[in-house]
Amino acid sequence: MKPRIAVLLGDPAGIGPELIARLLAQAGNRARAELLIIGDRRELETGMQIADQRFEYEVVGHADAAFRHAGVPSLIDFRLPDDLPYERAVSTERGGRYSLEAFKQALALTQNNVTQGMLFAPVNKTSLHMAGMKTGDEMEWFAGQLGYTGSFCEFNVLDELWTSRVTSHIALKDVSEKLSEQRIVGAVQLIHDGLKRAGNPAPRIAVCGFNPHNGDNGAFGREEIDVIAPAVEAARKLGYDARGPFPADTIFVRARDQKAFDGVVTMYHDQGQIAMKLMGFWRGVTVHGGLPVPIATPAHGTAFDIHGRGKADVGATQKAFDIVTRMAMDRVSR
Repeated sequence: MKPRIAVLLGDPAGIGPELIARLLAQAGNRARAELLIIGDRRELETGMQIADQRFEYEVVGHADAAFRHAGVPSLIDFRLPDDLPYERAVSTERGGRYSLEAFKQALALTQNNVTQGMLFAPVNKTSLHMAGMKTGDEMEWFAGQLGYTGSFCEFNVLDELWTSRVTSHIALKDVSEKLSEQRIVGAVQLIHDGLKRAGNPAPRIAVCGFNPHNGDNGAFGREEIDVIAPAVEAARKLGYDARGPFPADTIFVRARDQKAFDGVVTMYHDQGQIAMKLMGFWRGVTVHGGLPVPIATPAHGTAFDIHGRGKADVGATQKAFDIVTRMAMDRVSR
């Protein structure tokens, strides 16, 4: 049995339609899952024209009519009521509204197990907020749409290395007061479960310190001594293979080059993001971990500067497809 994946084209002003065209033009990708594209047919055609690659697909009126032909994606030709052309290479309310409305359809289908996973091409946060998204990012918005009140966290993935973070989109001056044993243990639990659902049977988790040189035994701060080390010990008592805290300026070398860990828990946004993007910007993936349905997207943005030029690199989209397909297959098997 193959998993069914909902595929979204992303913001029409960016490189999303081109990326999806490149991804699904590969017969091997079409063979791995049953695919339901939710988006404006004209945008998909534009993406194929820009990519100079084509694949066969079937237009369906609703999801019940999808998945009838093996290896042939289905397309729900979704359009906004005003049906006007989209502006290109710029943030707009219409681009954000298109993205949010497509999200709603895909989330409903995936929550109801019509599809088992969701892949979306890059969206633009400015456009989403212009369209009325009140949350800081789309992950929080997804949780609200799904009615989910449990813990969730954005995972950043590069090849086989995953990262999660204890705090996310907050000012650096506020990070220290947000660190707690409970939140750190929760971050370990989330990344452990995410790795297992993606096919890793025994995840090894490293936990970063917070201060320079890991606080140098309290000389540069006591978060490592008072909060982080006790949290690591608490996670280990719960059965997780967690180690640390480790200095943030060396742990990614150990995790990547020495293959010592499968996941790294960081304390704040840029502590992991800078390292991961330097190691492989065009291969990075964002997984919305902890939510009740698998959702993945390339970690890079809409790249307005190269829209329409046929230069978009599909590497991160391919990696996101690989991960969400594995996670969706885990959902099918369970």
